[in-house]
Amino acid sequence: MSSVLVLLVVLAIVGWIVAAYNSLVSLRNQVDNSWRQIDVQLKRRHDLIPNLIEAVKGYMQFERDTLTQVVEARAKAVSAPDQASRMAAETQITAGLGKLLAVMENYPQLKSDENVLKLQEELTTTENQIAFARQAYNDVVLALNTRVQSFPSNLIANNFGFHPAEYFQGAPEDQAVPKVDLSIGGAGAGGANPSTPGEPRA
Repeated sequence: MSSVLVLLVVLAIVGWIVAAYNSLVSLRNQVDNSWRQIDVQLKRRHDLIPNLIEAVKGYMQFERDTLTQVVEARAKAVSAPDQASRMAAETQITAGLGKLLAVMENYPQLKSDENVLKLQEELTTTENQIAFARQAYNDVVLALNTRVQSFPSNLIANNFGFHPAEYFQGAPEDQAVPKVDLSIGGAGAGGANPSTPGEPRA
């Protein structure tokens, strides 16, 4: 009778190990898949940025630093050697684009440029999709990290090479690009008064 009991205990332990391992594998795969969903949107943003810069630079001759910030951040993201560096560079892109779109409202000429309006709309849509995908990614990362760091599942994680994943988030003020209204007669974000054509901000 005791041998049967021992066998049942062993089977229960083995069953728990298998279940815990498979759960960790599932969460790790979900993290990888969620990152791929973000990556699709990030690459789309990378494609849009050069077109937007080319379209607005003729109007925004006084905003070289802002344009350069976005271009350099994109270059860092494209050439990032690892995911952590990529995330940091992408956060810089988000901040730079936020500043660029806010500055764009000071240039009335842009309100009549259909190409700029289309690019701005596509970029805003892409930023929203990135934000949603990033939230989904961070939710799965939280689930994985909790499992990896909690007892007793951490015993399985430590012995089978499971590690906490990196969250994709930056400073709170960098989490979203401001929505800018470039339509004819639009007031623009923050209600700022546009400057005269080609005139730098005060």
